[in-house]
Amino acid sequence: MTAPAGHAEQLWSRCAGCASLLYRKRLRRNLDVCPECGEHTRLGAPERLRQLVDPGSLRLLPDRLPEADPLDFVDVLPYPHRLSAARASTGLAEAVLCGTATIGGQPTALAVMDFRFLGGSLGCAVGELITRTAERALDDRVPLILVTASGGARMQEGALSLMQMATVSQAIAALREAGLLTVSVLTDPTYGGVAASFATNTDLVLAESGARMGFAGPRVIRQVTGRALPEGFQTADFLLRHGQVDMVVQRRSLRGRLAALLAAARAGRPARAPVPRQEPARHHERLAGAVPTVPPAEADGHRPVGERPADDGPTPAVRDAWDTVRTARHPGRPTTLDYLDSVFDGFVELHGDRLGGDCPAIVGGVARLAGRHVMVIGHQKGHTTADLVARNFGMASPAGHRKALRLMRLAARLGLPVVTLVDTPGADPGISAEEQGQAAAIAENILTLTVLPTPVLAVITGEGGSGGALALAVADRVLMLQHAVYSVISPEGCAAILWPDRSAAPQAARALRLTAPDLCRLGVVDEIVPEPATAAHDDPAETARRLRAALLANLLPLLDVPPAMLVRLRRQRFRRFGAPRAGARAGAR
Repeated sequence: MTAPAGHAEQLWSRCAGCASLLYRKRLRRNLDVCPECGEHTRLGAPERLRQLVDPGSLRLLPDRLPEADPLDFVDVLPYPHRLSAARASTGLAEAVLCGTATIGGQPTALAVMDFRFLGGSLGCAVGELITRTAERALDDRVPLILVTASGGARMQEGALSLMQMATVSQAIAALREAGLLTVSVLTDPTYGGVAASFATNTDLVLAESGARMGFAGPRVIRQVTGRALPEGFQTADFLLRHGQVDMVVQRRSLRGRLAALLAAARAGRPARAPVPRQEPARHHERLAGAVPTVPPAEADGHRPVGERPADDGPTPAVRDAWDTVRTARHPGRPTTLDYLDSVFDGFVELHGDRLGGDCPAIVGGVARLAGRHVMVIGHQKGHTTADLVARNFGMASPAGHRKALRLMRLAARLGLPVVTLVDTPGADPGISAEEQGQAAAIAENILTLTVLPTPVLAVITGEGGSGGALALAVADRVLMLQHAVYSVISPEGCAAILWPDRSAAPQAARALRLTAPDLCRLGVVDEIVPEPATAAHDDPAETARRLRAALLANLLPLLDVPPAMLVRLRRQRFRRFGAPRAGARAGAR
């Protein structure tokens, strides 16, 4: 809705759907839904909470977190200035309001996102607040409701914002293991990293009428495919037709529908006393199973920020971030199939997602690493134009992510470690990928990896692009080749959004802190694998030798960790990516 200019702007609004002029009080009484055409106006988080919860039952959770600018990010404005402006215009501390309340008399914990605050973007603080809400739900033994409204992960926080997809997902996994209901309510719009994680990996997914949801936004899809989008693309009804949501609900019915679902969940589960969360994983002597042989400094899943292992050799030379991006994209750079031939032995490829597709951008199967059987899964680009086109430039479809998911689960059943090789610009942003549930496919991979009871070792070998990379990179240890990159968004995409034009891509690359040394300092990456000469493609054999040595050095200690402990350590690793702590700033030299 838009308000006409002049004296009457507080009294009247014009509907964005049918252009009717509506009396503001009448519109508010109708829950900000146009009585003429049914257009659902976007709601801020405070108003959404007022509409959903029982009067007087809401208890907001603390939302004060340390000031965070982990990358010292500056585009046309410094990031702290954007935060201050968002706080002044919305009256909120961040892009989410969290609390406990009752709905129809049923207790619940809620996290409600607000698109007015920097597009509802998922940053470290937002991830931390939603995770704390999920942990509160676990402590209180109550369901969790998430109301999403987001354009995706927050670019100004780089790869740390990408990590929030895993952090929140593993909190949802803990609720699932405890038998507690999780529900997401998709509102307009829900895109990117939020869509590809907690918005779609809950037990139930409801869509408010008029909501739009997808992994890639319509503008991106049109730019990439050059095609016009189908009528109603990515709308709630589209999602329902393609099996991606449980139901589409009118706003006036939403509170009642949630109350019924909460009552059913409570009736099906006997009341249990609140239980404290388990002790941190580092207190391994209190946990079942043998004491792991992981060195104490690394027992929490990654070494302290900025610290390198003693046997890593000299620190690799630092080059300009944009030069590194171009090196990571070099067509001669070794691919997953190259590494399967040079690093591993006896590779047997497995095909298909068992649902009707076999995505060529994902290859996987059983192989041997120094005589030990492992499951290897990776993105495959190719070297020639024909190869790149045939493999969709390493951009996996939903079938590719589901194939990877099938192989991960098979590895867990067989007791095989999983090694993933990440090299993708991002997930497939095409129309058919959205129709087949791209966001949900990525979300399920992330959720599964947080609980997979077998060692997982990930290597960023070339490009690590956004959620398409994270879908294979939620691991016990994350390695990165010296001239690879890993980012929440491409430099070109970031420049197009935050700078006047795409020509600022080199500047955006530097601001995103996407190189291996930057990410090692941030704790996103555990170890850098040095490349020979100028880059991996100059001496693929030597690169393979170094990668093989790094894989063995990192995998062998994980083999002695009991499965339950392994999962706990992995969760501890990703739980750290909340609001940045002192000393974790990328700019600290």
